[in-house]
This record gives sequence, structure tokens and C-alpha cells, in this order.
Amino acid sequence: MLTNYCYRGDCRAVMRDLIAAGVRVQCIVTSPPYWGLRDYGHAGQLGQEPTLREFLANMVEVFHLCRELLADDGTLWLNMGDAYAGSWGAQSREHAGKHAPNISALSANQMKAAQRKQSGTGTIRDDFLKAKDLMGQPWRLAFALQDAGWWLRQDIIWHKPNPMPESITDRCTKAHEYLFLMTKSARYRFDAGAIKEQATGGLAGNVQHAKGAQAYVDGDESHRTKLGLSNWAERQRSRRNSFARETKYSDGEHGQKAQHRPGREDIDYSETRNKRSVWTIATQSYSGAHFATFPEALVEPCILAGSRPGDIVFDPFMGSGTVASVAQRLGRRWLGAEINPDYIALQAERTRQPGLMLEVEPC
Repeated sequence: MLTNYCYRGDCRAVMRDLIAAGVRVQCIVTSPPYWGLRDYGHAGQLGQEPTLREFLANMVEVFHLCRELLADDGTLWLNMGDAYAGSWGAQSREHAGKHAPNISALSANQMKAAQRKQSGTGTIRDDFLKAKDLMGQPWRLAFALQDAGWWLRQDIIWHKPNPMPESITDRCTKAHEYLFLMTKSARYRFDAGAIKEQATGGLAGNVQHAKGAQAYVDGDESHRTKLGLSNWAERQRSRRNSFARETKYSDGEHGQKAQHRPGREDIDYSETRNKRSVWTIATQSYSGAHFATFPEALVEPCILAGSRPGDIVFDPFMGSGTVASVAQRLGRRWLGAEINPDYIALQAERTRQPGLMLEVEPC
């Protein structure tokens, strides 16, 4: 079976061919196009449907095929940001990007996309969205996929410490996107140990003794910092190993307090903890692109938790090839699809980086 390949064409056609060939993938990591935000001028592209409802229907079709392609114990990691309904005036597709005549088609279209994304507003009107409405694309899609049979296992917050600046004054600056963990069955592969994180925090001790500790401590969660973890473990060790009790006088002598229970396991602690559901990851730019690409640090834990070395990782919206690059680096095989031919040059540029062999085959 051919792997480490990006097929050029509509991802739905690519997946139908892969399914017919008996291909199964262990993990899907992807970031589909947002509705109304990016227009690359390519016929058949997703994200430019007349209405949000039609966009969601197309996305359900895409991920139905993903579900068929996915192994029974596989996972889907779906990243999607959100946008606001706008006035659709100055942001029209006919005028965006015309001030830079001597740039490539890909660069011009990326600039159009960046202009729309900076303001966070779309270019297509829908009957139920009012100007300035938050569209709710991520959750609308997540619930639509849940209705279609997917298990919606978790919403993960991708917190961006370097968000795109916004000039708005009537709401907060947007600094997060969603990453949904979805599965096709109740039991699935998830290697929690592969993505454990350091059990350390910003406080120089046990948060239980810090100002405002009551707002953070939940039972045994008081051991959230490294020093606090050590203190907590020592208290637990003393509690388990000691059963000192007051005794009555006997024959004129004080009874002794037994300090250790023989055969009792000593308590231990780890300086790692289960990965939390808020991931702070800076957006990542690539020198060949005029936009912030899918960060490798966001993709890596998805692949580590959802696959083993040698497994196949798939991205139906390959774009610049980030998922392929990370999968290759982690010893996984990969497959991808990309409809936009302008990305071929960008992908080819990334193939010249060590550790990535990307071949593109037309569909």
C-alpha cells in the first residue's frame, strides 16, 4: 500500500478511493476550512457555500468518509476556530488583495484570507446570522457530527499566547480555538502516558498555602506544584505509615506509640500528571506562507496519543503539510489530500526539509 503521499483533489473523492482500496488509518488530525473566511478561487472548494447550513452538511459528508476510513479504535482530532458574521461590505472578494498586483496567486489569496481573519468576519451572509453574531462554527460542527454517530469525547482549548491583534472595543480579543477529540466507538486507542505533562506550576510551593488557594484546591489536587507535590507526598507517606495512638499506663510505664505498619507500601509520587484540556501553544508561521499555519506543537500530542509508530495518520485538508511533517518525525506513516494546486509548491518547499518526503499525485 502506498503511504507518505498527498493526493491532489477533493478529499471526498480521495477518501472514497482509499476506502475502496481497503485502506484504514489509525489517527486523523485536521483543520478544515472555516466557512466564509478563505476563498482561494478554486472550483468546488469547501467553505464558500451560500449558507452555513450547507457548509455544515458538506462537513458532515467529509467526516462520514473519515469515519469509514478510520480504524475501529481510531481517533479524530478536529481543530476549528470561529468567526463573526459581518457587514460583508468592504471585505468583498472582488476588492480584497488588489493593492498588490505583483504577487503570486497563492500569496494574493492568502492575503485575502488574512484580511478577513484579522477582522474575524465572514464574506457570506446567512439568513439566521445577524451582523456581529458569533457564528459558533466549531460547536455547530461538533454537535452535527455527534448526531451523525461520532462520539464527542472532549473539547480541548487551544490557548494562543500570541493571538492576532484586534481593534475591537466591545468584546475581548479572541485568543483561543477548539480542538475536538472524536471517536467512532466507545473504546479507542488513547495513550495518556505519551502526552503526560510536568506537574509543576508558577508558585514556589504548595498552592494550598497560597493566597486564593481555596479557589484552586480540589481534594488531593493541592499538590499542583513541584514543591507542593513533594510536601503532599510526604504528608501522605506519614499518614499511611503511622498509626500512633494514645495508650494507657501499664505497669507504671507509658505505652509506646507504634510508628510504622509492617508490610505497608510506601507512597510515591510522580512529577508528571495527566495532560490538561487547555493547551497553551503559540501560533506558528512558516517562511513560505503568508499566514499562521497549523502549529506542530498542537499536532504532536494528537499523534502521540492516538497512534503507534508505524501507524497511518491522515489529514483530509493537508494544506502546507504540517501533519505529514510531524507524523514523519514521530515515525508514523501518513496520507493526505489537498484540493488547492497552489499548495503544491509550498509542500515541495517543505519536502526539502530533513525527514519529510512528500509526493503529490493528482486525482
